[in-house]
Amino acid sequence: MTSRERVLAALNHNQPDRVPVDLSGHRSSGMAALVYPKVRKLLGLPEAPIRVYDMVQQLAILDEDILDRFGVDTVEMGRGFLQENQDWKDWELPDGSPCQIPYYSHVWKEGENWKIGTEDGLELGIMKKGCIYFEQTYFPLMERGIADDDFSDLEDILGHTIWTGVAHPGSHLPLDETGLKEMTVRAQALRESTDRAIVGLFGGNLFEIPQMLYRMDNYLLYLGMYPDQVLRLSEKLSGLHLRNLQKWLAAVGPYIDIVLFGDDLGGQSGPLLSPDMYRRYYKPFHHKLWSRAKELADVKVMLHCCGGVRELLPDLIDAGLDAINPVQINCRGMDTKELKQEFGDELVFWGGGCDTRDILPSASPKKVKEHVIEQIHILHPQGGFVFQQVHNILANVPPENIVAMYDAINNYP
Repeated sequence: MTSRERVLAALNHNQPDRVPVDLSGHRSSGMAALVYPKVRKLLGLPEAPIRVYDMVQQLAILDEDILDRFGVDTVEMGRGFLQENQDWKDWELPDGSPCQIPYYSHVWKEGENWKIGTEDGLELGIMKKGCIYFEQTYFPLMERGIADDDFSDLEDILGHTIWTGVAHPGSHLPLDETGLKEMTVRAQALRESTDRAIVGLFGGNLFEIPQMLYRMDNYLLYLGMYPDQVLRLSEKLSGLHLRNLQKWLAAVGPYIDIVLFGDDLGGQSGPLLSPDMYRRYYKPFHHKLWSRAKELADVKVMLHCCGGVRELLPDLIDAGLDAINPVQINCRGMDTKELKQEFGDELVFWGGGCDTRDILPSASPKKVKEHVIEQIHILHPQGGFVFQQVHNILANVPPENIVAMYDAINNYP
């Protein structure tokens, strides 16, 4: 099987020839730029420029030799962009080591802290001394509140949060005629250059974007205080997302295999909202977006959704979801044996392969291997599983454990 065939077999609940592997196929399966050169050194690979493509999370672009060494079957569509040296500019990582960042990134230093923001100097986030990623500092609608909002300027305001205003390669292009044409050219070229399954990052967040606009604590209160306004905002957002989805898929749909949407609906102890709230505020709009994506292109729909969300899975499946990521196995209700038994025939588990909170950063390489093999043994049979560690590999992970994780996968019977 080719990598693409392997991933698609798993997505269709067929047993592939081996475990399909995702690493850096999207912005929640990557590797911190601070640990990336350590992994290369451990493997005896030559030094390579460190390029940070996700500025907020400080994730590195992984070179082909690493993807080949770890048997990776996926690639993010954004890797087809910023192919020239002039597309990058010099910067430095939090430890002072040199790196490069996309040419359009707007960062500046104030005292000992780094700021990130818009081209006209609006601060959206900060990376304080001693921190290793940017945090949101500006919530554009927090003072205004939701009670009397008509959302008439929503489209313009979306560019004023760190998550929706700081672009990654591919999303930096506008959805106008020129931008869409370049997307088509780049996506087609990537398709012709690789047999890996291509993940297109769309987003389309409905639950999270209001948190970015109003601040999380405020929006969670609004769910109970202003239900009609919350519903109107979901309607407005979904309308914007649907228009953008149609433009975007018209340009790149023939060249991608998976469309990734996003909405973190859970926390450590379970869902952040009740199933009834999900059904009222979000499910109809998720269904509309996901079904439209499948009408427009031959793609599978995946949702990046952190936390314990077991209680929401039946509704997510009913709304048209094909795959869920990252399968946060250390949250309440996210036992992989139970999930596979209860939902394995209907839902693909794209993740859950290694606990990134307790195992990957702290255990011995031997323990990492044992843990990974156990997870694969549970999730791999009958397809419906793509290996990914639970979320990004962070800077504090020993490189020996990273190598041990992928060696365990690639040596799995």
